[in-house]
Amino acid sequence: MNIALFGYGKMGKMIEQIALDRGHSIVAKIDIDTQHIDFENMDVAIDFSMPNAAFGNITSCFEHGVPVISGTTGWLDRFDEAKALCEEKEGAFIYASNYSLGVNIFFELNRYLAKMMRNLEQYQVSMEEIHHTQKLDAPSGTAITLAEGIIENSDYQGWKLDDAGAKEIPITAKRIGDTPGTHTVDYTSKVDSIEIKHTAHNREGFALGAVIAAEWIVGKKGVFTMKDVLNLG
Repeated sequence: MNIALFGYGKMGKMIEQIALDRGHSIVAKIDIDTQHIDFENMDVAIDFSMPNAAFGNITSCFEHGVPVISGTTGWLDRFDEAKALCEEKEGAFIYASNYSLGVNIFFELNRYLAKMMRNLEQYQVSMEEIHHTQKLDAPSGTAITLAEGIIENSDYQGWKLDDAGAKEIPITAKRIGDTPGTHTVDYTSKVDSIEIKHTAHNREGFALGAVIAAEWIVGKKGVFTMKDVLNLG
């Protein structure tokens, strides 16, 4: 499979190594200074670029019939536009805030737990995420996805960083050392606590999941999620 990398930072380089180890070819490495992009030999594009570049990268791929795997955060105010163009061009697209296979299983556990806790008003939910000091956005895209999973399956109406109102989920964001990513969802009452937690030991899981998604999407048409890739229903 011929893979194009949009964004060639730490994640792009890690995706490159995993893709090569799995027998694929890297046919393009598009970064901030790239002047010309040859879409001709791309079977799939993996986008881990900058927020201000992501929408242009993704839509250019749709215009040239190239399926896209995107893990770039910070551009989702234009997600519906990208989705509409994908459908118009009969393209293929997956966006995920986190491609780790373990995290996507964690997303499903989180939704299921939220349904179970919905009518137990004595429990108050809170979240904590910990990442490396170079991560600038807070809370993380993964934390926001977790919060949205709770909101969809409960009476909570939103989330807020730190101090939150009665119907809001409080999220604490910490930046410590070189932490790849730890996410905790906690339900606490006066008598006990229930906690689910995902801890990434390194960043390879994020890159591996993106390559697996790229392998899965080739030959398909539509807008998908990692639930489709992992057959989670």
